[in-house]
Amino acid sequence: MAEEQSTAAGPKPDRLREPAPPAGTTDDTAHRGAQPRAAAARTLCRVVDAGAPLDVALSDRLKTLTQPQDQAFLKELSFGVLRWFERLNHTLERYLSRPLRPKDSDLRMLMLVGLYQLRHLDTPAHAAVSATVDATAVLRKTWAKPLVNAVLRRAQREAGDAAADQNPEARHAHPQWLIDRIRADWPEQWQSILQANNERPPQYLRVNATKTTRARYLDELAQAKLPAEAVELAPGAIRMLTPTAIEKLPGFAAGRVSIQDLGAQLAAALLPVQAGDQILDACAAPGGKTALLCEQQPPPAGMTAIDIDAQRVARLRATLRRLDLQANMIQADASAVSDWWQGQPFDSILLDAPCSATGVIRRHPDIKRLKSPTRVAAAQRLQQRLLASLWTPLRSGGMLLYATCSVLHAENDHTVAAFLQARPDAQIKTIAVPWGVPTRYGRQLLPGQHDTDGFYYALLRKTPTP
Repeated sequence: MAEEQSTAAGPKPDRLREPAPPAGTTDDTAHRGAQPRAAAARTLCRVVDAGAPLDVALSDRLKTLTQPQDQAFLKELSFGVLRWFERLNHTLERYLSRPLRPKDSDLRMLMLVGLYQLRHLDTPAHAAVSATVDATAVLRKTWAKPLVNAVLRRAQREAGDAAADQNPEARHAHPQWLIDRIRADWPEQWQSILQANNERPPQYLRVNATKTTRARYLDELAQAKLPAEAVELAPGAIRMLTPTAIEKLPGFAAGRVSIQDLGAQLAAALLPVQAGDQILDACAAPGGKTALLCEQQPPPAGMTAIDIDAQRVARLRATLRRLDLQANMIQADASAVSDWWQGQPFDSILLDAPCSATGVIRRHPDIKRLKSPTRVAAAQRLQQRLLASLWTPLRSGGMLLYATCSVLHAENDHTVAAFLQARPDAQIKTIAVPWGVPTRYGRQLLPGQHDTDGFYYALLRKTPTP
C-alpha cells in the first residue's frame, strides 16, 4: 500500500516555471532543456508501454541528468503528463493527420510533454515549443521536427480544449473502466473523487513522539522559516504550507519527523494497543505504519513487521533505523504463516493489504496507466488469502485492522464481507470517528476529504472461544 508521500509528487503551485538556463550558456547548451524533455518522453514510454512504475522509470533517467533543476523538471513533466494523460492524448490525436507508428511511441510522449507545458506550466510558449522540438534530436529522430513543431504550434494557437470535454476519459483524465467503477461505487461522490485525483497533493509530516512533541517541532519549523500548521485529526500531524524537500526539514535525518499522509496517520488510533501487547504489521514496508505503531506511548512490548520483498524490507529497516525504533523484521510471504510464525499469538494485527492504490492517485498518477480490472481482481484474491491466513496467529479476543489505500468496494467492503461469511468467529467493531464515510463494515476516507488521500479501514475482533 502506498502509504508514504512521494517527494517527487509533492505539492507545488498550480503552474510551474522552468528555471532559466545558467548565465554564460553557449549555443550548444542554450537548449539544454531538450535533455529533460527527451528524458521525460523515455520515462513515459517505460510507464505507458512497458508497465514500469513511475518511481522505477524515473530512478534510471534521473541519473542521466546532472543539474538538479533538470532533474526537478523531469519529475514535473513525468508526473504532470501522467496526471493528465487521457486529456492530453485526446488533444494530440485530434492534431495528428495520421496515426503514429508503434515504434514512434517516444515521439507521442514527447508531444504530450510539449502539450503539458503549454496547458499547465508557466514555461514561455516559445521556449516550450523550441526545446521540445530540439528534443527530437536527443531521441535520434530529427526527421520528426516538422511534425512536433506543427502539433505544438497548433496547440499554442488553440488555447482551449473544448473538444476534450465531450469525451468522458479526456474530461476527467481517467481511463473509462476506472470512471465506471468509481461512479458505480460512489454515485454521489464520484466526480469529486476524480477531481481530487487530478490535484497536487499536500505534504504532511508525522512527529516522532519518542523524540519530540508537535509543539516543539512546529517551533523548529518556524525558526527555519518553513510555514506549517498543526492538524488536529491526528496527534502528531503537521501540514507544510510550502512544499519542502526532506533534506531541509529540521531533524529529519535524526528521526524527529517523517513524511506521511494524514489519512495513513489515522491508523494508529484505530488499532487498540496496550502496554505489553505483541503487534504484527503484515505487508509492512516501507514502514510508515510500523513506525507509527512503535511510536505510540506507551509502546507495545513487541513489534513484528513482515514484507515479502527483500528490497522493501531493506527500506523498512532503514526507516526504523533513522527513527531509532525496534522491530523484528521478517522477509516472508505473510500468508504462508507456517513459514514464519513461531506460535506466540499476536494481540493486534495490522493488515495493510496490497491493493489497486486508487485512493492515492494524486500522489501516484501512474496508477491510472498501470492498473486494470484484471489487476483489481487479482488484488482482491490476495487480500482474501491474507485475511484468512493472518486470522490464525491472532489471539482469541484480539483485533485485526484491515486497511487499503483503495476506494473500490471490491477491495474493501466486499473483501471483508467474504471473510466474515467464511469465519463465524470474526466480528466487526464499529469505527466511530469524526472523519470519512461510514460503510457497511468500515470507514472510507475519500481522496481530498479532509485533504487526505483515500484510505479504507475495517476493524475485526476474533471472538473468544467458549
